[in-house]
Amino acid sequence: MTPPDFGGLGALITFQGAHATVAVRGEVDAFTAPTLAAILDGIIGEGHTNVVLDLADLAFMGAAGLGVIAMASLRLATNGEVLTVRSAPSQVVRILTITGVDGLVHLDDLPARAALGTEKRPGDESREVESTRQALRPLLHRAQPARRLSVDTALGLVTTLAGASVAGADGVSVTLARDGQMTTVASTNDTVRRMDQHQYDTGEGPCLAAASEGHWFHTPSLADEHRWPTFVPRARAEGIASILSTPLVVAERPVGALNIYSNGDNAFGPHEQELAALFASQASGILADASHDVTDGDLATRLADALVSREVIAQAQGVLMERRQCSSTDASAELHRTARSAGITVRRQSADVVASTSPAIEVP
Repeated sequence: MTPPDFGGLGALITFQGAHATVAVRGEVDAFTAPTLAAILDGIIGEGHTNVVLDLADLAFMGAAGLGVIAMASLRLATNGEVLTVRSAPSQVVRILTITGVDGLVHLDDLPARAALGTEKRPGDESREVESTRQALRPLLHRAQPARRLSVDTALGLVTTLAGASVAGADGVSVTLARDGQMTTVASTNDTVRRMDQHQYDTGEGPCLAAASEGHWFHTPSLADEHRWPTFVPRARAEGIASILSTPLVVAERPVGALNIYSNGDNAFGPHEQELAALFASQASGILADASHDVTDGDLATRLADALVSREVIAQAQGVLMERRQCSSTDASAELHRTARSAGITVRRQSADVVASTSPAIEVP
């Protein structure tokens, strides 16, 4: 059976009790990722805890697809379950590994490795060495650490998803005050970690300002920035052209900052600033929960719910913009207005809007 096509993305879903398999065909990019997210969200929401994402026929996956995998993994983690990613192409495995998302999933049917295959010589009676992970898979699965998210791991995922979601972002970091000094607890690459360190060394810069003053700092172009004369030359030497730093606030007190860096001038418009505020709010919530001894599972729940809510609301806004031929601001206003009239949350209203566009999925 050919998977139904959702604008370049094919998804064939099969169920067997609590088990669900989503076989993906085609491309998972910024346009099709919301559809895959909605499919996985619906499956998990229906109580299917053993979920397999089969990527054997995947042609391409971008950063948006990474976000979908991460969000689905977090939702399952709250119930002590793990998303299985089967037959992932090598480039997808590399992306998952580089970003740390491989620690949230179970990678199944990895490419064969035959590094020991040439050592055996004619006449050698030693047994053949297994060149795949098949024989070791049960041991590897038992040896995996518990999949409870620490605060720093959750913040690391926030930076990863912010980097994938905010247009123009070339790196994201989280700065916090720990042990009497500012430190970078999560970052998407070494450049942004050095950018944070330049600010710590010079004692000036937007992330320090946001963390101490409690409001956001936006530098559209470092070429025209004069507030931090010692820091700016170091930032430009790193190739950074614009910066957006948003404070992290716990109990009405700034405790750190979410920093987004770009190699281009004027990279962050109103939409990007709004997304930065949303991700900073999520990170602040994680820190607030941690300060009240909330469990790692609760942190995962909060982060997963926040990310899923943002994705559903964004999808609903896109649907209304297409239907009404209106702006994102007008679409957002309509969602809030209709939600109030119906006495339901904006997320629930958004989910209803998205559901009204989804074709029925045939289950074999």
